[in-house]
Amino acid sequence: MSLPRPRILLAILVLTCAGAATAALLPPRPGGGTAPPLLPNDVYVWQRAWTPALGLAMDQAAPDVAAWRVLAAEVAPDGRTAPVLLNDGRLESVRAHLAGRPVTLVVRIDGRLSDAEPAALVETALAPLRRWRQAGVAVAGLEIDHDCPTARLPFYARFLAALRTGLRQEAGDIHLSITALPTWLNAPALPAHGLNDVVAIPDEVVLQVHAVAAPTDGLFNPAQAARWVAAWAERFPTPFRVALPDYGARVSWNADDSLATVEGEAPLLAGGAHARELMARPADVANFLKTLRLQAPANLKGIAWFRLPTADDRRAWSLATWAIVARGGTPTGRLTAMAEATATPALYTLTLANDGDADADLPAGLDLPAACPLGDGANGYARDPLASRLARQTPGLLPPGARRVVGWLRCSDSPSPPVIHVRP
Repeated sequence: MSLPRPRILLAILVLTCAGAATAALLPPRPGGGTAPPLLPNDVYVWQRAWTPALGLAMDQAAPDVAAWRVLAAEVAPDGRTAPVLLNDGRLESVRAHLAGRPVTLVVRIDGRLSDAEPAALVETALAPLRRWRQAGVAVAGLEIDHDCPTARLPFYARFLAALRTGLRQEAGDIHLSITALPTWLNAPALPAHGLNDVVAIPDEVVLQVHAVAAPTDGLFNPAQAARWVAAWAERFPTPFRVALPDYGARVSWNADDSLATVEGEAPLLAGGAHARELMARPADVANFLKTLRLQAPANLKGIAWFRLPTADDRRAWSLATWAIVARGGTPTGRLTAMAEATATPALYTLTLANDGDADADLPAGLDLPAACPLGDGANGYARDPLASRLARQTPGLLPPGARRVVGWLRCSDSPSPPVIHVRP
């Protein structure tokens, strides 16, 4: 779950007020009823830098989190370990926000890494485990996030077997998990040390069902995800979790359809010939999760959310929206569109506002009144040349309590602002 790669993934706040702020920002938990039990929620902390907003988000999310899965190191295609700022002398700060939850360290290994002797890679994977434990963090598990091509599964099996041995020698009962791609389900029968070995070696597998298709196919398809989960549970007995998205991304690709960039939390200066904004809709994920709870396979152990939403992450859901979905609810924003008068007579600003308690989908369009012949869009909206309306250019969410100016209108004189109609 790193960026960029073929499987695309992903205001200074006063931390001393985090406890009081939690109750105000997050919705109440649903209670009672005969609904199936909630699935435990693990959350990936994938940010490269430790910020006040990240610490606050961890404090606020903690009541709904069963365990943290924290990015600890990244291995580049040439085998070198890329720095992760979260580990750079800040483990004391990290420890203060772990809230007593189990911690799994995640080592991201680039899928383009060439075959090598497993011993060096094992040492690379064990290094962050030693560093965190020396800093006093009780690490419960180690996870390998590697988008392994099917043809290289034999090498991956050898590496995991060596890593399992190294973990036993290094840390005794440390839990080993890996991420898995649904494309592995289509792998042909392999010789020894193939797919079955890869899935059997770890204690647990995290099945990716988001950002595993071409960018043009979107970020998350609930129907396809359900098929993958059912097929995986039937084929493999190893306990597994399902990785679900709570984010959006801007994806660009080159003229030859190869992936160029994936822009998540931070803006990128480069891009390809084509680009598209993708978004995992909270309602889609919520409905998928409700169905999954009703039909949960016996070896399904929970959900692993990518990634922890923070106030700095402009493409993630709001934390309040994530909490509603994680608790089994369906978030509903309350979106209104209005024409607001300006200092210039007959000139209005078009504004969207969300006064609900969860993110609201940006509407597909805004119908403009006939009395307003002049106008244009802004901030993701443009005037439809064939109709009196503004059309959304890219999908997105408007957080609770937020406002967005999306255009302007010039109308004939009227005693009151014109009425704007929203197209879902």
